Amino acid sequence: MILFEEAKARILEVSRPLGKQEVKLGKLQGSYLAEPVAATSDLPAFDSSAVDGYGVHSLDLSAASALQPAKLKLCGVIQAGDSGALKLSPGNTIKILTGAPVPPTVCAVVMKEFCEEQNGSILVKQPAGAGDNIRRRGEEYKYGQEILPRGARITPPVVGLLATLGFSSFPTYVKPRVAVVATGNELARPGRLLAPGQVYDSNSYALVAAARELGIEVCRTFVARDDADATRNAIKQAIRETDVIITAGGVSVGDFDIVRDVLEECGVKEVFWRIAIKPGKPVYFGTVETKAGRKHKLVFGLPGNPVSALVTFHQLVAPALLKIMGASSCCTPVLSAKLTGAVRGRSGRMEFTRGILSFQDGELLVQPAVGQDSHMLGGLSLANCVIYCPADRELLAPGDEVVVQLLSWSF
Repeated sequence: MILFEEAKARILEVSRPLGKQEVKLGKLQGSYLAEPVAATSDLPAFDSSAVDGYGVHSLDLSAASALQPAKLKLCGVIQAGDSGALKLSPGNTIKILTGAPVPPTVCAVVMKEFCEEQNGSILVKQPAGAGDNIRRRGEEYKYGQEILPRGARITPPVVGLLATLGFSSFPTYVKPRVAVVATGNELARPGRLLAPGQVYDSNSYALVAAARELGIEVCRTFVARDDADATRNAIKQAIRETDVIITAGGVSVGDFDIVRDVLEECGVKEVFWRIAIKPGKPVYFGTVETKAGRKHKLVFGLPGNPVSALVTFHQLVAPALLKIMGASSCCTPVLSAKLTGAVRGRSGRMEFTRGILSFQDGELLVQPAVGQDSHMLGGLSLANCVIYCPADRELLAPGDEVVVQLLSWSF
């Protein structure tokens, strides 16, 4: 049995990107940049107006006020999309709309709200400083300047930025294909009548949902009875067709816990089995090489209890998937919060207690969720974080400052 941090380190050590691919702009969301993003031009690309208003010479408005407005002759209009090829002479003004180019001869733009149109002239009721309401060329980024690093997640603002820069596609890391193999004679498909002793299969649905929450698109599911042939066939097919294989159930020490032996028969090389954590002690991790021998696939054996399966996925599988996807950061945020209820741990094992994090009166508070047993999905459904109870602590008391990690599917 190994410690949690060592287990995580061993997993990440062998988790590597699968390659790069060019993806169209409309399908980039949820992927990770395989190359840095650099400005393809100055940004903004030209001087433009930040408001609807009037372009002026500042000296024409030196004495302007609401009681004694400056009177300027309107000599043209520039709207967004125009070339902006107008010249402004002293004593004149140009109507310039938001986003429209600002000619070099315009010193400032006065907001429309401070102006009044009157018989072809504009009454300006306040002075203007040089550069007022003008977005200068290159004030955000200069041509060639790096904007985003490799490994950044592609969010809606990133998609918008790439479009602003003129990209119709961009290189991303290839997303891994994932298989979930749920095992157990007791499993029934949701929607069917339960026979005596059966339970509905929740693991395959929950684990696929957790993978998709990370941006994984290809998720295969298999359900196998506690039978060596059935389990072997499912695992072999999963290894052939996917890059990361996740089994749920059958990795403990029970009479019918056969997954570990079957994985060995299927050519999986064991890296470790059992971790000093709760929930999730009997977690298995191994690798299997492809025929070409140039890369390997990852195999996780998670416990069958639904909470154990999801918590260990979050703590161990998700970081590996994120690293394969090229993420620069493989972990969800960790925060410090004040505990509002007691948490009892188990000496020698890191414990992940499901918690509900809130912000009250200027501080972060975390309340342990009701229902902490490894089969109780209700508490995990309400939780938005896990509370770290270190292996050397048997009790965390109300008022203690504790470390909490946000659940990736809760923000």
